[in-house]
Amino acid sequence: MTRRLIAVTRGVSASISRCELTHRSRAPIDVDRARAQHRAYEDALAGAGCTIVHVDESPELPDAVFIEDASVVLDELAVITRPGAVSRRAETVEVSNVIGRYRPLQFISAPGTIDGGDVLVAGRDVFIGVTSRTNENAVDQMRAILRPHGYRVHPVAVTGCLHLKSAVTVFSDDRLLLNSQRVSRAEFSPFHLVEVHPLEPDAANIVRAGAHLIYPDAFPRTRDRLERAGVRVRAVDVSELAKAEGAVTCCSLIFQST
Repeated sequence: MTRRLIAVTRGVSASISRCELTHRSRAPIDVDRARAQHRAYEDALAGAGCTIVHVDESPELPDAVFIEDASVVLDELAVITRPGAVSRRAETVEVSNVIGRYRPLQFISAPGTIDGGDVLVAGRDVFIGVTSRTNENAVDQMRAILRPHGYRVHPVAVTGCLHLKSAVTVFSDDRLLLNSQRVSRAEFSPFHLVEVHPLEPDAANIVRAGAHLIYPDAFPRTRDRLERAGVRVRAVDVSELAKAEGAVTCCSLIFQST
């Protein structure tokens, strides 16, 4: 059977203006523009070879477009999270129904809390940000779930941003994009690191879809650093979603079908 690259997405809720916010001041969000940006993001994923699988939109769940926080999908299994914000925990129900078509499921239980945006998978190493949304109990549960599959779990301290992936993301097997003001470079010493431009502190979030990279168009200085390192990206506008503390990784769950 031919394996396909799957990107699971969820539409922008009409109630996104009521989203959870931690590090940003609330600003008006144009829902129609946010939806248009999200469609263009899905088009970029499709152009990267992804088959788009939609989870039904939920008007009562303002943050549901940020589907990455509901699950961590690995080759062997998927972990359904228990989000740190109580208002987001209902998001996992429909997500688990869809992801369960592709992977065996494990679940994080109370008192553990974890958002998928705090989980960075780089080969067999899984880095988990300890943040306001993700606690040590969930890190311990993830370690117990993943150890039998050969993964090494590393807790990481994060400062000044919502999630670990607001500070560091993977753009190739051995290279990471990183803001060292938010996470320590020493935590990721085995990898080649590209530092974001100091005038673009939010620029460390890039999404990998197979051999393709999708990146916000809001960070031209960091994009230039990537391109000088030989990295080509497809730029997308996610400015409305950014007002809800969203970024390009959070709007999809990308994995190979089995």
